Amino acid sequence: MGNRLATETSPYLLQHKDNPVHWHPWGEEALTRAREEDKPLLVSIGYSACHWCHVMERESFENPAVAEVMNERFVPVKVDREERPDVDAIYMEACQAMTGHGGWPLNVFLSPEQVPFYAGTYFPPEPRAGMPAWVQVLDAVAEAWDTRRDEIREGSDRIVAHLQGGALLEPSAEPVDPGVPDAALEGLRSTYDAENGGFGTAPKFPPASAIEFLLRRGETDMSAHTLRAMAAGGMYDQIGGGFARYSVDAHWLVPHFEKMLYDNALLARAYLHGFQVTGDPVFEQVCRETLDWALREMRNDAGGFYSALDADSEGVEGKFYVWTPDEVRAVLGDDAEAALTGFDVTDLGNFEGRTILTRKGEVPAGIKKRLLEARATRVWPGLDDKSLT
Repeated sequence: MGNRLATETSPYLLQHKDNPVHWHPWGEEALTRAREEDKPLLVSIGYSACHWCHVMERESFENPAVAEVMNERFVPVKVDREERPDVDAIYMEACQAMTGHGGWPLNVFLSPEQVPFYAGTYFPPEPRAGMPAWVQVLDAVAEAWDTRRDEIREGSDRIVAHLQGGALLEPSAEPVDPGVPDAALEGLRSTYDAENGGFGTAPKFPPASAIEFLLRRGETDMSAHTLRAMAAGGMYDQIGGGFARYSVDAHWLVPHFEKMLYDNALLARAYLHGFQVTGDPVFEQVCRETLDWALREMRNDAGGFYSALDADSEGVEGKFYVWTPDEVRAVLGDDAEAALTGFDVTDLGNFEGRTILTRKGEVPAGIKKRLLEARATRVWPGLDDKSLT
């Protein structure tokens, strides 16, 4: 059959066009083949800047032996979640209902009628940390499809009922219950991290919408503390502006390094609102630097904006963004001490022997500019050059 992604336009799908997996794009051809051959659909959903999507591709989808199992037992389908958010939303909800969590890559097994019966996210090539190997998952799902079809259909019926229940919510002209915002506020208070800012535990996503809600309610303590903590951490690009997608730890130090346009649009607005409410000049600076990053690195020739920057460069997560003291000294010479101290760059490092820059003190704008210019000569992360509308 062969891989069918070479004629697609999605950067994410094109990243997989040379895999030995016989990927189909989402569409009638794949659905028809699944019905005719009575095979499950294996739908793998991701996006071009997704680090763990790249990892699973390298470990499993580029492996001819793994690809042979996928091609023989399933109809493999690749989906760009930003190209087909409808498909992603349905099967992400199914995954969360089945497993209690979600994420990308999202790997979902469907009946030929497109009904999900098993789902998960990243699977390693060998059993690890309680996770089965990807080939073990493939074998178990294929065996269940061949020998326990009735059980699969019973479980699928429950998932469909759950999905349909959510879809049956009707719009209402009734006024909003005034207790709803109060309940939301109490919910945020109950999960607030008073030490580090933000809500809940690791991993932490930047809560732009929650911050705006709190600011509008006059709850400046939680919102301002969270804004300051995120701006000082490694999730914020201290020399280039803009935020990574999330922090893998509770204190905003180590990011998942991809930078998404839509995240930064929400955060720029949250920092602007924070500045308007508190007058904190750091919030104004972060807003300006984030918008400057978007204009400098994400704007296309037509005046629109690209979607995302990848987490990886040269096949290494975060390599573009991290520094050693010697690298800083090579760029700044006698001025290096201000950056080493202000960004807490050490010989030990804070990320695999290198340093993710954090804000520990004031660093002059001229020094930031020189570091940014030097960084621009490195191999850049991949760019998702599609524009979302």
